[in-house]
Amino acid sequence: MLCPCRNKSRLLIVTILLLSVVTWLYLSVGDTGYGPSPGVAAPRFPSRASSQQDLEVRLQEAEEENRRLRLQLVELRGEDQGTDGDNSSQCSQRSLTEKCELIHVAIVCAGHNSSRDVVTLVKSILFHRRNPLHFHLITDSIALRILGNLFQTWMVPSLYISFYNASDLKPEVSWIPNKHYSGIYGLMKLTLTKALPSDLSKVIVLDTDITFATDIAELWAIFRKFTGDRVLGLVENQSDWYLGNLWKNHKPWPALGRGFNTGVILLLLDKLRLIGWEEMWRVTAERELMNMLSTSLADQDIFNAVIKSSPGLVYQLPCYWNVQLSDHTRSEQCYSELADLKVIHWNSPHKLRVKNKHVELFRTLYLTFLEYDGSLLRRELIGCPGDKEQSNEAALGQLDEEDVCYDFRRERLASHRVHLSFLPHRTPPEDPNDITLVAQLSMDRLQMLELICRHWEGPMSLALYLSDAEAQQFLRYAQASEVLQSRTNIGYHVVYKEGQLYPVNLLRNVALKNAQTPYVFLSDIDFLPMYGLYDSLRKSIVQEDMANTQKALIVPAFETLHYRLSFPKSKADLLSLLDMGMLYTFRYHVWKKGHAPTNYAKWRTATTSYRVDWAPDFDHTWLSAETVPNMTSVSWALAGTKCPISWSWMLRAINWWCCPTLSSSTCLTLPASISPNFAPVRITASASKH
Repeated sequence: MLCPCRNKSRLLIVTILLLSVVTWLYLSVGDTGYGPSPGVAAPRFPSRASSQQDLEVRLQEAEEENRRLRLQLVELRGEDQGTDGDNSSQCSQRSLTEKCELIHVAIVCAGHNSSRDVVTLVKSILFHRRNPLHFHLITDSIALRILGNLFQTWMVPSLYISFYNASDLKPEVSWIPNKHYSGIYGLMKLTLTKALPSDLSKVIVLDTDITFATDIAELWAIFRKFTGDRVLGLVENQSDWYLGNLWKNHKPWPALGRGFNTGVILLLLDKLRLIGWEEMWRVTAERELMNMLSTSLADQDIFNAVIKSSPGLVYQLPCYWNVQLSDHTRSEQCYSELADLKVIHWNSPHKLRVKNKHVELFRTLYLTFLEYDGSLLRRELIGCPGDKEQSNEAALGQLDEEDVCYDFRRERLASHRVHLSFLPHRTPPEDPNDITLVAQLSMDRLQMLELICRHWEGPMSLALYLSDAEAQQFLRYAQASEVLQSRTNIGYHVVYKEGQLYPVNLLRNVALKNAQTPYVFLSDIDFLPMYGLYDSLRKSIVQEDMANTQKALIVPAFETLHYRLSFPKSKADLLSLLDMGMLYTFRYHVWKKGHAPTNYAKWRTATTSYRVDWAPDFDHTWLSAETVPNMTSVSWALAGTKCPISWSWMLRAINWWCCPTLSSSTCLTLPASISPNFAPVRITASASKH
């Protein structure tokens, strides 16, 4: 399907054709052997060599002229699409972006959920990009912590991140009443001329609910078409919102025609600063708020009010640069096939559940990036200067593949992406005796979460080793679970899969580092705390004066081979089950020395706490102060145990104590097979030792 062009475009086509025909005739006459036409004086050329050279020069000039005219034709077609609303993508515009030109993108992000959305948006951009990128992220403290750690561990070449404190911008927009679900953060795009660096001349601004289906460099190239007073690039709004006919007495903010959607914005920052943008939008907002009282669509209402007063500021983008999937839109007019799509905007509050004729197609595209392995996006841009400090190629090349520890040494060089606080949770109130349960797990142990929640009512910090696709399965599981939804004191920290081994101690370090209480209870996901253990340990902290002594309390561990078992409610019940053979001391038949220092024989009759002597291979569950040292990330000889931390604490003169007086100070593990994720660690470690 050909793009409609104006008279100027037709004239250029005719000119190109005529020029090509004249050039061909001229060259044909010059090369023919029949000589000049009768009655016409034949031109005299000095020699055949000079004649051929002259013809080559003229041919080059003709080809250059053709190339220039074709480029003008492409630009004219692009302008026709932008001004007349013809949105067919068959007329693909020629990218004018330089190969390694740095593209700047600004995003406002706040909270846990928005941070997850940004990751999907970034994946879609990285998948298609061929240029270096610089993301400017305006964030609250939650998003700063999450995204700061994520991008630091992601280590994508030619990707630069700058953070800006959203709290500093709140006074600029807090005076504007806003009914939109985005709250005060939905107004902050108005302040970008002030928030972003003064030497930044232009930027692409995106909402977090955007999915790219093409290279963002194509959008960046449109800046070169901004002429005259144009400083804003926007797509027309695809709903009837600003026409005021959605319902009776519907009164929207003033807009030019259908208005413009601000999910995708091209901002010429230098020109906006020159025309006094900050004062312009403030004066407009103050004037309109006298009648409208509040905004309904946040910054979009104010942008449209400014454009209504000064229409020359806007350059209308073809609508495939912002296909809006809200209810009752005309988005179907923006595309005729999948290849037409450039940017998909999930701007309905229903998000993926929005009503649209082709929603399944759009949802599939979105889910592709949602579950895409982000590690695959760590590709270098060929021909562009990279970040040498982020490359492990040299270090990997020095490893000896014949070394029995090769897999572990390679694992040590791996960089695992870490997404902290994957689900919303609250920071526990300050309490000098509060305790966080710390554990790690993979997808096959997900069913243990609800059980542990029923046994431990205190805060938890859990590290989950998941792929990108498994992370979304976990999200759906957690959102569907009444037990997990009722808990707001659990921090879920996703460590994304990388390599073949299970980085158990890395996971424990992540969970330990993000515990937010003075004390931690280091356990494994297979251990079920006895009912009331949380309160019992809190009492032990006071009784043992742990705030003033270097103590760590051992919590005895037991196991059962029975899937159904009534949990003992007292120490007497526990001893009875031990005597009947319903319970056993943990791993007594597999690895006695791991828990032997607990001295279970003494524990049976002890009525007061007693000192536990440290021994090699001591593996246990315990309560200690939050300042636990990190475990070594590669401890192949002790893979899967907590022994490395025991060594560290022995050297620090930490005293190990067992407190048997509290009836519920025990942990019990149910029968379970070894995790498939963890099995290679033990197998490789066993081979390495031999």
